[in-house]
Amino acid sequence: MQKLLAQAGLGARRKCEALIAAGRVTVNGQVATLGTVVSLADEVRVDGRLLAPLEEKVYIALHKPLGYLSDRSVVGAKTVFDLVRLPQRLFAVGRLDKDTSGLILLTNDGAFAHRLAHPRFEHEKEYHALVAGRPDEATLARWRGGVWLDGEQRPTAPADVCVIHPQPPLPGDQPDATWLRIVMREGRKRQIRRVAKLLGHPVLQLVRVRIGCVALGQLKSGQWRRLTDAEVAALMQGRSSDVPKTQGAHNCN
Repeated sequence: MQKLLAQAGLGARRKCEALIAAGRVTVNGQVATLGTVVSLADEVRVDGRLLAPLEEKVYIALHKPLGYLSDRSVVGAKTVFDLVRLPQRLFAVGRLDKDTSGLILLTNDGAFAHRLAHPRFEHEKEYHALVAGRPDEATLARWRGGVWLDGEQRPTAPADVCVIHPQPPLPGDQPDATWLRIVMREGRKRQIRRVAKLLGHPVLQLVRVRIGCVALGQLKSGQWRRLTDAEVAALMQGRSSDVPKTQGAHNCN
């Protein structure tokens, strides 16, 4: 109840508790008490005034296809919001470039989005990248340790980078290319593409397969699902280590 009143703009938690204790809040015509739990269907009034219904919080995992934007900045462009038809107005948690596919989270919960975006919570993000050529161990070690990028004031944070074995099929005619698995806890603009190019192995294809405890799994391009309560709770608590380090049958040595 206190959370609902605070979200309705009636003050901080203690002030809302005082409203309840004073008998000024009713739920479905009954005077509320401290500890009263409300649902979306309940009628809540303060001093007889009806509060607007609490909007349902939505948490979506989407397999973003290539060519879709993750924001609404370009009028007329295809966006991830075209793929999820729900009454709530959603926004993306973070972003994926137009030419990157894979897992992206959508929500209408600002607190949830803030926790996932804030560096302090260090949610792992896992990618599979097809890069040109055959990176050797020295190149991968350099990537793992951090790389200085043009215009940056510090090197990239250490990352877990390795060759995927066995190699997934290469798209089209790519006889000299390698699939890498990259796990990182930061996300500068086009970071993987910039690092790969600097190291002499430009990215040919990039897919995000995991954010914290949420994996892309069997979602096909353009498909989406709701996060489970356990996944939302784990992401809110920052438990990225709750999942294995690899996805599917393709593992690193």
